[in-house]
Amino acid sequence: MRTLYNQTIKNPKVFKQRLLHWAQQFDDVVWLDSNDYKAQYSSYDAVLAVDAFTSLQTDFTEAFERLKEYQQTVNDWIFGYLTYDLKNATEDLKSNNYDGLGFPDLYFFQPKKLILIKDNVVEFQYLKMVDDEIEDDFNNITNCHCEEQSDVAISHNPIKIKLRIHKDEYFEKVNTMLAHIHRGDIYEANFCQEFYAEDSTINPIETYKKLNKISKPPFATYLKSFDKYLLSASPERYIKKTGNKVISQPIKGTAQRSLNKEEDKLLADALANDPKERSENIMIVDLVRNDLSQTAEKGSVKVEALCKVYSFLQVHQMISTVTSKVSEDVHPVDIIKTTFPMGSMTGAPKISAMKIIENLEETKRGLYSGAVGYFTPKGDFDFNVIIRSILYNASKKYLSYSVGSAITAKSLPLKEYEECLIKAKAMREVLEN
Repeated sequence: MRTLYNQTIKNPKVFKQRLLHWAQQFDDVVWLDSNDYKAQYSSYDAVLAVDAFTSLQTDFTEAFERLKEYQQTVNDWIFGYLTYDLKNATEDLKSNNYDGLGFPDLYFFQPKKLILIKDNVVEFQYLKMVDDEIEDDFNNITNCHCEEQSDVAISHNPIKIKLRIHKDEYFEKVNTMLAHIHRGDIYEANFCQEFYAEDSTINPIETYKKLNKISKPPFATYLKSFDKYLLSASPERYIKKTGNKVISQPIKGTAQRSLNKEEDKLLADALANDPKERSENIMIVDLVRNDLSQTAEKGSVKVEALCKVYSFLQVHQMISTVTSKVSEDVHPVDIIKTTFPMGSMTGAPKISAMKIIENLEETKRGLYSGAVGYFTPKGDFDFNVIIRSILYNASKKYLSYSVGSAITAKSLPLKEYEECLIKAKAMREVLEN
């Protein structure tokens, strides 16, 4: 079905930059970059999918059934995203908050051209109808000096970031959330707020490059769907399936970094031993175990790593790894359907948390706290969590980034607010220069 062609490259870093610029000619682009972050479960260093041959776009109504049908019919690589609001497809929930971006609830496409990079080998997988373009494309990418000409100013007008929820109102809302916790409605909920700019124009590719350079996360994504863009520096994997093994890696627990080595180590150690951060993480691990058990073989759900601290350029994060085994008759889309939205972005118990979140937040989450990724022809998949991301609708000139934190019984509104500001720092720096 696809023609495969391998080439050795001398400088993968330069090739990746050129490849991303070359991709700008297409309306549908998904670029996934691990930033050379060598982790136990990484498959590729970078992946590019461009130029839709077929696609599926739908609202939340029967979205998972339609995705399942599409995935089975195409039986090929498909790339795309799931927005947070697909929660309304599986539970009696609503999304009535303001939406300035207008991303469809679910979008996947089958790329004519797929390029995979691992170490210094680049693999082209092209549909037969375009396989005569492989060599030309490789030469065009190799000889593209586009990265040198593109230090365009990101914006002609200074971008004015506004807050959807102001500080005092944020404190009130967190206190309302705490009242729900003390009353026993929930144990934990991820409460998010939007920062946005109207009538703003950016250069998406340059903005993405700056954001990625600041953070260098393992799940960086550049997504373009006609006039809509996702520029993501996500450090978090939502879920991956490889063979009969399923891996979920929720993040809960954040600490800032320091340039001073000793102080940085103290900050990481303090995070590892912080009872509030650990309890947040463990609650979500329990939720993920429960979600995975719905499709797992009996007794196969395991916690491989609990509350392990990883260091990224901007922050230290506490990450746990939960795995399960699934039998061959479990459809890959059902694994996603029974675990979505991810526990790290909702709370526990999940449905109650999502109802309370909807009432207290001011913005429809849409693509924020959804997932981007792909299915392989074998039914394997890998998806990130859309956090630390800038969302942009070029037609509406609307820019948005959201951040959140987990509210538990031990939460102090001021500390939660400060955690949000730490998470928002990279996006703000990039947009305001």
